[in-house]
Amino acid sequence: MTSLIDSQAPIQTLRPQPSRRARTPLRTKVQRVSIVIPALDEEPAIGSVLERIARVRSALREQGYRFEVLVIDDGSRDGTARIARQNGARVISHPNALGNGAAVKRGIRAAKGDVILLMDADGQHPPERIPELLAGMQTHDLVVGARGGTGHGKHKRWANRIYNGLATWVVGKPIPDLTSGFRAARADVMKRFCYLLPNTFSYPTTITLAFFRAGYAVKYIPIEAAHREGKSKIKLLKDGSRFFLIIAKIATFFAPLRVFGPLSLFIAGLGVFNYAYTYLTQARFTNMSVVMLILAAMTLGLGLISEQIAALRFQHSEEE
Repeated sequence: MTSLIDSQAPIQTLRPQPSRRARTPLRTKVQRVSIVIPALDEEPAIGSVLERIARVRSALREQGYRFEVLVIDDGSRDGTARIARQNGARVISHPNALGNGAAVKRGIRAAKGDVILLMDADGQHPPERIPELLAGMQTHDLVVGARGGTGHGKHKRWANRIYNGLATWVVGKPIPDLTSGFRAARADVMKRFCYLLPNTFSYPTTITLAFFRAGYAVKYIPIEAAHREGKSKIKLLKDGSRFFLIIAKIATFFAPLRVFGPLSLFIAGLGVFNYAYTYLTQARFTNMSVVMLILAAMTLGLGLISEQIAALRFQHSEEE
């Protein structure tokens, strides 16, 4: 049985610990890394992925890194868990499928490293780019592998463009790939945001916007995603039917005023337009104009309240 944490790393000299108030982002050499891989019926690919990770680990061990690899078996009915154990991974199995996001949350809670690196088990994410993600962690709190156009169907590329555009509008910063599951992040921050993550495939979206919203440094590095091995777990019709609902939830969850503010202005504009039209044509102020202006004020008030609730939610995560 191989050790969960490589023991060949050199012993580090003890240094004075900073005070609790002087908590700063990770800026020193990353030593302990937890690689978390959610998997559901990935027998065709999991062995190859873990072998490639092992080669990367061997190369990085000379630089002082220590690793653990956690495979979260989300109720697989094939040999996924068995192959993962044979390749030295620590396997946590669900009795039945709870969802990709649920598997990720289980892995985040069980991780022991200073940095948590998430990646898929289907072979799309290149383990050879792990050193670049870890290098980015010396100056940033979240590093994401931004995928190019390969490895995706036309419908998925179209959906990702909409997601990226929405997220860029919500946070006010360019986001080239909102839904990439290939990412490394500070473990302490990831664990604090764990309760926000959904049990579905949209967990990368929540992680990204949570880091931006809380003011952490996020970096993107370009990668080329390979074509997955095996059958995709995402169903176009089933998951696509929830597409616009997910978009609305994302925007209202992280930046309510970005939704309610423009909506309030739009309704108010309709009210003013209706008043101007009726005044010029009938020389009177109609009840419909009054209703629209009142509705605009109520919508803006709802947005302000929602913004305060969102701020309290993130304050709670900082106190944990």
